[in-house]
Amino acid sequence: MNVFIIGLGLIGGSMAIDMKAANNDIKIIGFDADQNHMEEALALGFIDEKGVFEDVKNADVVIISIPVNVSIDVTPKVLDIVKDDTLVFDVGSTKVNICSVIENHPKRRNFLATHPIAGTEFSGPKAAIKGLYKDKTNIICEVEKTAFKLQERAFTIFNDLGMRIRYMEPKAHDRHIAYVSHLSHISSFMLGKTVIEKEKNERDIFDMAGSGFESTVRLAKSSPAMWSPIFEHNKENVIETLDEYITNLLRFKQLMEEDDFEAIYKEMAETNRIKEILKGISIKTS
Repeated sequence: MNVFIIGLGLIGGSMAIDMKAANNDIKIIGFDADQNHMEEALALGFIDEKGVFEDVKNADVVIISIPVNVSIDVTPKVLDIVKDDTLVFDVGSTKVNICSVIENHPKRRNFLATHPIAGTEFSGPKAAIKGLYKDKTNIICEVEKTAFKLQERAFTIFNDLGMRIRYMEPKAHDRHIAYVSHLSHISSFMLGKTVIEKEKNERDIFDMAGSGFESTVRLAKSSPAMWSPIFEHNKENVIETLDEYITNLLRFKQLMEEDDFEAIYKEMAETNRIKEILKGISIKTS
């Protein structure tokens, strides 16, 4: 099986590593706009060959693992030239726009909209790791619009990666992911910004930073090239989550000003139940 991966960073690279480990008959051709990424991926051994975009015409599977703003343009072009029996799937963090763009494409049946809920704060080919997707959830949207035989091919791949499957409509996906992923990244970026600005005047502030700060600000190390387009493509939902988050922050500030620490304790205690909600989820999942 010829697999063509567009985008050789953390997500595409990690997928390549586990696909090769699960199936000796897979040949992986990699393409990336950054020539250095292709060289690194080849040196690391998770692709077998460097490719050019036109090579997708010979692929059995095409995986599109690039920023969502680029994927919007690239995916229809991929569908234009792939074979009639080629599976094409993306792994982007927003689904409404990509599903809309290819809705009326003659080869819509070749496409599967997916979002593996997995990742780290690192990027590039060297960030790719074995086992990234094991026991992680993969959201699939509009599965009924994909040819059944290509669905089967995709599910074989996802099973080899050890993923759990969940189905969701694109609008529901983008709304929910804004709360559990996009908002947490914004919070992390803005916490990092606040501390960096303070550090300009108080140079020893990072000497006092412990594991709590490190874990909370971890996502601020994520790639702006990936996350800025995500916020743009999910703007409406992200703004809604920010409104609610800011309301809660202002409420907390008001209680502090009023010395109402009993109310603060109560709100924190009620929020503690998130421990049960998140039980079993790895801290490395983003």
